[in-house]
Amino acid sequence: MTFNWTNPYPTVRSPVMARNVVSTSHPLASSAGLRMLHKGGNAVDAVIAAAAALTIVEPISNGLGSDNFAILWDGEKLHGLNSSGVAPATWNNDYFARRHGGEMPQRGWDSVTTPGAVAGWVALSDRFGKLPFADLLEPAIELAERGHGVGCITADKWARQVPFLKNQPGFAEAFMPHGRAPTPGEHFTFKAAGATLRKIADTRGEAYYRGEIAEALVAHAAANGGTMTLADLDAYRPEWVLPIQKNFAGHTVHEIPPNGQGIAALMALGMLEHLDIKHLPVDSIHQAGLCRHLPLGGRCAPHERGERRRPAERCVPRRARETHPAGEGG
Repeated sequence: MTFNWTNPYPTVRSPVMARNVVSTSHPLASSAGLRMLHKGGNAVDAVIAAAAALTIVEPISNGLGSDNFAILWDGEKLHGLNSSGVAPATWNNDYFARRHGGEMPQRGWDSVTTPGAVAGWVALSDRFGKLPFADLLEPAIELAERGHGVGCITADKWARQVPFLKNQPGFAEAFMPHGRAPTPGEHFTFKAAGATLRKIADTRGEAYYRGEIAEALVAHAAANGGTMTLADLDAYRPEWVLPIQKNFAGHTVHEIPPNGQGIAALMALGMLEHLDIKHLPVDSIHQAGLCRHLPLGGRCAPHERGERRRPAERCVPRRARETHPAGEGG
């Protein structure tokens, strides 16, 4: 295999050359994944360990209440896992009409779906993992109980969330240990999360959906205006799915089918087939703007409430429409 190593950018990052690589947004999470490989685990074990560690080192971006999507190649076949959250049984149009005037709230328990990430970890481990499930959560538990130095980017994101979330029940107690967000390099321990992860590890996730953790979740929801029930948690199951795909420029791009948003990327590639973009630099402002808007082509929202939905082609920026009139390019 040949690769063009020429880098046109002034700031250059050295490529990583290794037999095994774990790539995440945080070095401590990547290290957690590598620990599993060193123990004889496989890529699935590493992914689960890294994901669990991210709930501790980047708690304002990832959490145990997250969704989980995975596309996995087993050497012969491609598998898809949709472990996204589903709505509590009480949710319907009338529910939100009564409580929120028909709008979906952005915060609070009425914005929280039944968590899917933990069930997804267990499903992946059961089907493709090599190591015991409890081993995979060891690095995350250690990071939570012993603590770690908060990274600069994480600290910045953390501080930005405080004005929006500080009044949410439980947020300040967990994420503002000194009445504020941690500063870069500050030691942060998350012992409650460590204890939760231990229960998840010891029960292979059962405590989260049908045990002590589930009971705590439901009690907190009931005390703070939510309607999630033990039945909602008990009924949750991840779904193995067949990935959808699109051929583009000699390659096949695979995505998880809806309810995920991967189909928007495939739609964008389908639209790009009808546009002459070869003469544009890859990182040009023009092309970046075009690509950003294209996935919205079939579902552009009106600017004002009550405005009629606009034709899809109007979603493309004006300059792009002028350069590539409708119908050009096949």
